[in-house]
Amino acid sequence: MARQVDVADLVDRARQRQPRAVARLISLVEDASPQLREVAAALAPLGGRAQVIGLTGSPGVGKSTTTSALVAAYRGQGKRVGVLAVDPSSPFSGGALLGDRIRMQDHATDPDVFIRSMATRGHLGGMAWATPQALRVLDAAGFDVVLVETVGVGQSEVEVVGLADTTLVLLAPGMGDGIQAAKAGILEIADVFVVNKADRDGADTTVRELKYMISLGRREIRGASWRQPIVKTVAARAEGIAEVVEAIDSHRDWMIAHGELEERRATRARTEIEAIAVESLRARLADVHGGDALDGLAKRVMSGELDPYSAADSLIESVQQSN
Repeated sequence: MARQVDVADLVDRARQRQPRAVARLISLVEDASPQLREVAAALAPLGGRAQVIGLTGSPGVGKSTTTSALVAAYRGQGKRVGVLAVDPSSPFSGGALLGDRIRMQDHATDPDVFIRSMATRGHLGGMAWATPQALRVLDAAGFDVVLVETVGVGQSEVEVVGLADTTLVLLAPGMGDGIQAAKAGILEIADVFVVNKADRDGADTTVRELKYMISLGRREIRGASWRQPIVKTVAARAEGIAEVVEAIDSHRDWMIAHGELEERRATRARTEIEAIAVESLRARLADVHGGDALDGLAKRVMSGELDPYSAADSLIESVQQSN
């Protein structure tokens, strides 16, 4: 049995800017600790102040380099910065520091920067509860800005950056899949487009293609809407990073003026509640007669004796009777 920890003490020490306490709280979240509900209850009244920025894009566009440059920019403003480098796709990495995160270790000795790599570790619905709670830990610990960086641009990554107040989608010239990824659904989640490695040939072409796609998307929009800016950067030299920060600030101001920030955070809370409820229901379904009830119903549906909707109703009834 895992050793019980003093959650109130951990939270207090995290608020006193002790990195080990912050790391321990995130570990409790990642490991689905039996004390997870206690952690969530302790964090609930302490958050709501951090600005959450998501970064996504195809591998090789320079997400980690851009993240590192943004950390430096925000530290230059005197802000405390947390980084969650999320790998939603691999059950094998176990949250270990990924190779391309090493370049962010320039900030490792800064007590006002906290960097953590996270992975689902194969948990069912892992990101649905782990990442929001990790964000709550950093928010409660007094970080002004939290950067959420994902490893790719699949559906899981889209869900992760859906946790952000502002989402940056990174592309780079010469990455043939970049615009295709945007067409596949990334375009809809971007608040700011960043064309990194803009010193390469083809950067202006990438910008033109993006402008064209944005114009197509805007034809279907009615009423007030945010016009997604496109910022060219060379993150390895910190070129254009000030303009990215300015675009993020402009987006935040626009959201506040139009009530969008509050709505996004409410949507985030609804999604989190729903994910926790679904996970709880899944666990209860698995507990019903050790899964025998579900197996029996499956055989009856397979044989045509029962339709799947009636079977589902029967399973729900079994869960209710077991409570």
